Amino acid sequence: MNLGWSKNERKKSNKNETGISNFEKNFKVGYEPFPCPPDSEVLGRNTWTFLHTMAAYYSDNPTQKEQQSMKTFISGADHLKIYLKDNPPNVTNSTTLSKWMCNVHNEVNERLEKPVFDCSKVFQRWKENKDC
Repeated sequence: MNLGWSKNERKKSNKNETGISNFEKNFKVGYEPFPCPPDSEVLGRNTWTFLHTMAAYYSDNPTQKEQQSMKTFISGADHLKIYLKDNPPNVTNSTTLSKWMCNVHNEVNERLEKPVFDCSKVFQRWKENKDC
């Protein structure tokens, strides 16, 4: 990947045969999650992209609330720390950890009034997808 490309050049290179980029396809109304879970390289690269973008768009003159929010984000969300006290990760095996992670994610989704995921399908979604 040539990191010197402009955004428009990258968009053009990511277009499929229908002329629709993967970004456009996946982030329209009715978004469906990517069929395959990202590998550690993709996750790492995208995580750093997210963090650097947050820093770049952070206010030059942040309010006290913005400063506190950023500190909280970087140090870990307070609600997650509270959740972890009563619900420590179950790292006995892949099944227990995956169920625990799904429950954590669903707790966040419920708090944000988003749909919850059927945790009985966690491997079907994240591990056993035949398209991956």
